Amino acid sequence: MTGGVLSPHLIGAGADAVRVGGIRTNRLTRRDLIERMISDCRAARISGLPPKLVFASNGSVIARYHRDPAFRSFMDQADIIDADGMPLVLVSRWIGRAPLPERIATTDFILDALQAAVTARLRFFFLGGRDEDNARAIAQFQSRFPGLEIAGGRDGYFRPDEEAAICEDIRAREVDVLWLGLGSPLQESFAVRNRSRLNGVGWIRTCGGMLDYYSGRAPRAPLWMQKAGLEWLFRSAQEPQRLGSRYLRTNLPALYHLLTKTGEPGA
Repeated sequence: MTGGVLSPHLIGAGADAVRVGGIRTNRLTRRDLIERMISDCRAARISGLPPKLVFASNGSVIARYHRDPAFRSFMDQADIIDADGMPLVLVSRWIGRAPLPERIATTDFILDALQAAVTARLRFFFLGGRDEDNARAIAQFQSRFPGLEIAGGRDGYFRPDEEAAICEDIRAREVDVLWLGLGSPLQESFAVRNRSRLNGVGWIRTCGGMLDYYSGRAPRAPLWMQKAGLEWLFRSAQEPQRLGSRYLRTNLPALYHLLTKTGEPGA
């Protein structure tokens, strides 16, 4: 885990944020985010208030944000948005007045979060992915982090009329962080729509395809590609039919928005 102690001015949602590609993005390190997670979860246990929405931004998210008003509304309701794409960090350093301190890749951040969960005795629930991938990822997490309390998990294939029962089950399990791996925009939509059903949960944290990585089904890009902001290229080569065309549609619009809408103060 990197970074320093969480500064007091980061406590408020939206504080110390900057517009990156037009999206209000919090200037946080992974350590800052861990401390915020622990604090928010402990507070939610006492208050019983609805959870904080913690979303991630990357090139695909930025492109969708500017073409889809409904998705833009979901993102604008987030309490925290971190940068899960290295190009966001690089552009903020090149042209922004307040650069992002580091990339918070969800596939890396989860390891920090799991270690913190053991120490702080937080309970996680993983919603998303295929049933077998969900189970394999949870098994790996428990193997790597002895003492970890996993409240449960289930696949991401369910009908809208099942959501109320799913949320009731999550609340009954006294979950601190609900990890949503439904893919964008379904996960952001679910989070906003069901926030009021999950009082007492500290965070709803979107995690995209993270469970695929930890189930062993999808490999990670080499470290040099991650640092160069080329993880999208590696993923396109791994799944050209599903991801190749998506990146072709989103990369140029995302680059345009990054270059023209980065560096403005966050709201």
